Amino acid sequence: MSGINLLPWRAERRKQKQQQFLSFTALGLLLGAAALLILHFQIAGAIEYQELRNNYLKSELSQIDQKIKEIEDLETKKKRLLSRMDVIQQLQLSRPEIVHLFDELARTIPDGVQLIDLAQAGKLLTIDGIAQSNARVSVYMRNLEFSPWLQDPVLNVIEGKPEAKDKREQRGSKFTLQVRQTEISRPGQQKNPK
Repeated sequence: MSGINLLPWRAERRKQKQQQFLSFTALGLLLGAAALLILHFQIAGAIEYQELRNNYLKSELSQIDQKIKEIEDLETKKKRLLSRMDVIQQLQLSRPEIVHLFDELARTIPDGVQLIDLAQAGKLLTIDGIAQSNARVSVYMRNLEFSPWLQDPVLNVIEGKPEAKDKREQRGSKFTLQVRQTEISRPGQQKNPK
């Protein structure tokens, strides 16, 4: 029995196991590389899909921003139109005021008073005139006080004219007074009491 050599059989078996190990290792490396390649394509696909979604969201957001800007422009146009409508409405409501103002000025002037100048700043009227006497100015102010369209007359200046050399020129007083125009009466609305 000592003549049997087992070394070649063992070497052959070792060589076979080594080839098996190398083939399994190569197969494992190939399977790992394939798995990594598949994982890489999956991740790249997911990234591309997410980028498509992000681009879609960006385009939608830009459209929404554009619509918001249009809405803001419409809001500013609406505010301007509403302010214009208010101005037009105020003008429509105040249209008869000038007629009533001149009518009241004509009605309230007593004999012996002449108006020289009339200036209006908002609702405040400044009246310059000449009166034959201070009493006529007082009567004029009382008439203005009782007028439904004018209120709060205030005498600013009254000065007597110097003696006239010619008898045709009358003696009198120059005066300046201010009076406030009242708000127009609308249906269901009464004049503000003092």
